[in-house]
Amino acid sequence: MRGTSERKDLFYSVLFILPALALFCVLLLNPIVQAIYQSFFSWKGVAGVPLQWAGLGNYRAILQDSLFWTSMRNSFIFILGGFIVLMPLSFLLALVITSKIKGVRFFKTAFFMPVMLPITAVGLMWVYILEPNWGLVNTALKWAGKAEWARVWLGVPVLNVVVVVLVNEWIYAGFNMLIFAAGLIAIDETLYEAAEIDGASRWQRMIRITLPLTKESFKIFSVMCVTGCLKTFDLIYAMTKGGPNHTSETPASFLYAQAFSYRNFGVGNAVGTVILVLGLALSLIINKIVTQEDY
Repeated sequence: MRGTSERKDLFYSVLFILPALALFCVLLLNPIVQAIYQSFFSWKGVAGVPLQWAGLGNYRAILQDSLFWTSMRNSFIFILGGFIVLMPLSFLLALVITSKIKGVRFFKTAFFMPVMLPITAVGLMWVYILEPNWGLVNTALKWAGKAEWARVWLGVPVLNVVVVVLVNEWIYAGFNMLIFAAGLIAIDETLYEAAEIDGASRWQRMIRITLPLTKESFKIFSVMCVTGCLKTFDLIYAMTKGGPNHTSETPASFLYAQAFSYRNFGVGNAVGTVILVLGLALSLIINKIVTQEDY
């Protein structure tokens, strides 16, 4: 009887999962498989035109393209900015909204507000703020007597990527704040009370209790940061469109240019496959490192 009941429970469990599994296969898994398959062919994206076998030619093409390596460098800058700026900023904001200070509801709303705004609108807003002739940043520098610090912020190679990275951190600080806040709220208050009785300072409580017990939040942030930075497209396209002269390209914008501007869909799918494999590999490495530290 027990075996029959377990089989019946398994049947109903699978039955409930099937709709979501079908949507996952059709809307996510199927396009991924098609993209990997088409990365080995040359195709201009014209319906009815047969695909031409290219083997590893598309992969050789992108690996020999200096713009691809420029996009990878820019993606690395995004990842570096995520860990150096976004992670401590989000953690600090999480400490603020989980504290008992007055006006905490206002801070929650204010910090999360940029996340709710459309990326295109935010990108255009910052383009106007950074406009070299009448933008707010350069105008403020001139009023402060620091006209020599004024720059064409989105027109200087590398600097333009750093500027977009900082805008990206401003946008997503509120979202990652919630990830860290969830970890902070889950910590038992009695641990802090016991540590305080034992004479532990606020800094010691932070190092010995808060950080170790929010390790899972840091792991989630790390995986989302790495994968998100590898596929960054919308903000770059809204603010620089990959320019000037392709100096601010990211792998995703490079993919878009190859597939939809130059009609090299095989090359574009090859770039997408590289992003997928790299994202999966880095995610597994992060999970492996964190798992080893737990032992």
